[in-house]
Amino acid sequence: MADMTAFEEWMQSIQATMEETLSNLLPPSSRVPERLHDAMRYATLDGGKRVRPMLVFASGALFNAPPSALARAGAAVEMIHAYSLVHDDLPCMDNDVLRRGKPTVHIQYDEATALLAGDALQSQAFAVLSRQDIAPERTIEMLQILGDAAGSPGMCGGQAIDLASVGHQLSLEQLEQMHGLKTGALLEASIFLGCLCGRFPSADEAHALKAYANAIGLAFQVVDDILDATADSETLGKTAGKDAADNKPTYVSILGLDKSRALAEKLRLDAHQSLDMFDEKASCLRQLADLIVQRDK
Repeated sequence: MADMTAFEEWMQSIQATMEETLSNLLPPSSRVPERLHDAMRYATLDGGKRVRPMLVFASGALFNAPPSALARAGAAVEMIHAYSLVHDDLPCMDNDVLRRGKPTVHIQYDEATALLAGDALQSQAFAVLSRQDIAPERTIEMLQILGDAAGSPGMCGGQAIDLASVGHQLSLEQLEQMHGLKTGALLEASIFLGCLCGRFPSADEAHALKAYANAIGLAFQVVDDILDATADSETLGKTAGKDAADNKPTYVSILGLDKSRALAEKLRLDAHQSLDMFDEKASCLRQLADLIVQRDK
């Protein structure tokens, strides 16, 4: 219980740090163009679990990374995540009206503003990350990692496969590939951005962290699919049942609920096992794996 209380306090501390950091690094709503900047802040602030920044901080702790560098890296990856949600919700993508318990950006503003807000958040992420006060070679490596994770080798590629898969049957292997790109790539990038705020990981350390990232990346999506099929919109803060309504292939549609839950639990245990070499120093990463699998929204 004490450990869980400590973890919850740690989470709340990171969330508070990220809210302040993001607010400071996003353009103020008073700056021209005011409506665009207001939409960027609306999309990013006052919502979200901040799982990706927490991964940045938890992995950075293994490599003695300074908190100021971790906060900036966490802000960059959260801006990429926020931009992806803004664009995913557009009528040309998932056409959703609810996100984090409030109207999506294109509903609150308009489609053109939402498109530009997403574009600007992506640009802002790289501007923020490029201004790290660490060794230049590590900053360059971090920019490359985030670029690959956000682009066609990662998140955008996964979204393209997702859109092309509507109404089609996918094998489990194809589904894993899609979500490894769409969801897993940015989670993995978060972990390695945290490392590089401190130092380059050794080959063994990188292998262990990649295995952890693969496990939580798949687990995150498996649980998302379970919640989409079982939770209500009020709990989720977004439209429930949308995957089935849109005829999208999911872990639940392929495996069923019971096997999907069993897979999520197996992936949680795999994530724990992959961190054996880090001993107790990786306790926050282990508890983040638990959070990802055992969350209810």
